[in-house]
Amino acid sequence: MEKTLSSQQATDWREGRRLRAWELRQEGWKQRDIARALGVSKGALSQWMKRAKQEGIEALKHRTPPGAKARLSEGERAKLPELLARGAPAHGFRGEVWTCARVAEVIRKEFGVSYHPAHVSRLVRALGLSLQKPAASGQSARRGGHKALERGALERGALARA
Repeated sequence: MEKTLSSQQATDWREGRRLRAWELRQEGWKQRDIARALGVSKGALSQWMKRAKQEGIEALKHRTPPGAKARLSEGERAKLPELLARGAPAHGFRGEVWTCARVAEVIRKEFGVSYHPAHVSRLVRALGLSLQKPAASGQSARRGGHKALERGALERGALARA
């Protein structure tokens, strides 16, 4: 006997939509009508129905996304903006400039987690911080003093919520 699930038992809205589609199909609805009623493409609906027929209704439940588990916990990620707000000198760096390499170093020292500097920029953006470049002053710009910021650096004063 097949275990029955209802759209009312869904863990998120996407799962609920897939389960509701299955319920409507069991009630005799046509796939195009289900797709229209639920606001999904006929192709997506067809895939859901095929999966449910082949693997059972459990196949419509939410699946954990593939990929590596986050190395920083939610608490550690929440603490990062506070650490960066203290400024680069507070973490032993000269000057106020936050480069991705410096942020990676702070993460390694504070949490024992190593990230490639390229990934740090994605992590910082995911926290809702924007990577901003301060306006370069005449002499500094001509000497190339703004290059680090152009490569994705954070300046303490420019750390902002996106």
